[in-house]
Amino acid sequence: MYATLIAAAALWGVAAGIPLPRAAYRLSVDSDVPWRDTCPAGHALTGPVRGWLGRPVCPPCATTPVPDTGTPAHRTPDTTRTPDTRTPDTRTPDTTRTPDTTRTPDTRTPDTTGARYGGLVAVPLLTALVCAALAAGTGARPELAVWLLLTPFAVLLALVDRRVHRLPDQVTLPLAAGAAVLLGAAALLPGSAGSYPTALLGGLALGGCYAVLFLINPNGLGFGDVKLALSLGVALGWYGWLVLFVGAFLGFLLGAVYGVGLMLLRRAGRKSAIPFGPFMIVGALLGILLGALAAA
Repeated sequence: MYATLIAAAALWGVAAGIPLPRAAYRLSVDSDVPWRDTCPAGHALTGPVRGWLGRPVCPPCATTPVPDTGTPAHRTPDTTRTPDTRTPDTRTPDTTRTPDTTRTPDTRTPDTTGARYGGLVAVPLLTALVCAALAAGTGARPELAVWLLLTPFAVLLALVDRRVHRLPDQVTLPLAAGAAVLLGAAALLPGSAGSYPTALLGGLALGGCYAVLFLINPNGLGFGDVKLALSLGVALGWYGWLVLFVGAFLGFLLGAVYGVGLMLLRRAGRKSAIPFGPFMIVGALLGILLGALAAA
C-alpha cells in the first residue's frame, strides 16, 4: 500500500509536470505584460483552458520544422533590400587541400522553433520526484492531497522566477488562497496530523515578516516573495511553529549559500539580484517533509 501510494504520487507528478514548461514560458515576461500568447515562432498558442494546457511544442512548430534563421518562419521575405551588386570573387580556388571526409555529416533536424520552452523531461521528472517525496514523508493522510495539488504551482513559480526574477500574481495569490482552503478541508477529515488555526496564523506571520524585510530593503527582496510567503507560511504552519521557523530559515540559508557561491566564482557581486523564490520553495519543501515525518 505504501509503495503504491508513492508510485501514484509520482505518476501524478509526471502528468501535472508535462504542461508546466508551456505555462512557464507564457508567464516568463516583464512585469508590464501579463503573459505571452504566441510561441517564439509567432504561432498562436491554442489548446484547453485558452492555451494554457497542451503540448510544450505548438502543433505548427512540431509538424513543420524550418531552419533557424533568426526570423520567425511565418514572416514574408523582405523584398525591399537593395540587391548585392558587388563584384564576385574570381580568385582561383585552392585545389591542393584534401577535403576532410572523416567527419560524419550532421543530419540532425534543427530545433527551429524555440518553442520547446526547455525542461520537457526535466520538469515532469522534478515534479514527480517532489510528489513522491511528499507521499513518502506524509503517508496516507488527508494533507497529502493538498501537497500534491499545490506542488505543480510551486514548481511553476520556481521556473518563472529562475528565468525572469519574477513571481506573477496570477499564481502566487491563488496559491495562497488554495493552500488555506484546501488545508481547511483536510482539517475536517479524520487522520489529519496538522493544525489549521496554526496554518492560517503561520501564513500571516511569514507573510508579515517578508513584508517587513521588503520595506526595509526593497532592492533585496521582491514583493512577489512576500505574496509567496503567504502560501508557504500556511503550508509550514500546518505542522507547527517550529516547522515554520525551520522551513523559512532553510530558504534563507539556501539562498545565502547560492549567493556566496556565485560571488566566489565571480559570477555575481554583492548587489547582484538572484531569484529567491526557488530557495523559499525548496526550504518550505524540506520543512514540510520534516514536519510530516515528525507527525508520523
